[in-house]
Amino acid sequence: MSVIKIDNVTKKYGKNIALDNVSAEIENGRIYGLLGRNGAGKSTMLNIITNRVFATSGVCTLDGEKLLDNDKALSHIYAMNEAVTMPLSMTFKRCMNVTADFYKNFDKDYAFSLAEKFRLDPKKRLSALSTGYLTIAKIILTLSSGADFLFFDEPVLGLDANHRDLFYRLLVERFADQNCGIVISTHLIEECQALVENVIMINKGKIIAAGATDDILSQGYSITGAERIVTDYCRDKTVLSQRKMGTICSAYLKGKPENVPDSLEVSRPDLQQVFINLTGEEGEQ
Repeated sequence: MSVIKIDNVTKKYGKNIALDNVSAEIENGRIYGLLGRNGAGKSTMLNIITNRVFATSGVCTLDGEKLLDNDKALSHIYAMNEAVTMPLSMTFKRCMNVTADFYKNFDKDYAFSLAEKFRLDPKKRLSALSTGYLTIAKIILTLSSGADFLFFDEPVLGLDANHRDLFYRLLVERFADQNCGIVISTHLIEECQALVENVIMINKGKIIAAGATDDILSQGYSITGAERIVTDYCRDKTVLSQRKMGTICSAYLKGKPENVPDSLEVSRPDLQQVFINLTGEEGEQ
């Protein structure tokens, strides 16, 4: 099984640290969620893997081969970037032809079929496309690339609900057909959590959690109830976060629930709740 390894990667911009000694693995045949707030370092990590940005220190490899300046290894990875990397004067059909020149397994027939499903005219120039349809154009190129690893950086930017649903369905279908490695990098954690079987959570340039989704969700639990009862229950336990809402208090604890009083509500948090609990940050994700 092919694997991309990120080993002790740091990226600095002057005094600002975008990535701080990050290590992770991305295996072929799995869907990953690279989750974090805007500006957390997600795009920087993907851009370093694909040589769009160079690390200050550390190394990225594919099956033991360094990815830095290695066109042969990089041809196994296709990354959809937030930015438009093709000239806006190009038609979408020309973008497909250019992509096919670099990716030998690019599937033009499949790309045309996706354009029809999304109702994207291949003869249209990129400059004539809305933000949503520019996103769709990048999605089609990525899904059609035939690469072993597909990176999607904020893949639903500007998409309406119907197009988001279509994208996720096509993503699952393509994964089933090709068994490629897929990374969905997003701050919209709640929207993609049903898809991802593995998670890399990043916050302020550091990985705060990584592993199988079920394992991460099973590492802790939440309790909610009257403040005094919650406080009493939390004594001698590892409390990862705690917050008050008037007279009600909730806490996120490490481990499995034991001997919880009937007056407290116990729940298993979802990925978004886990992220908030681990970072202590609320508001827009």
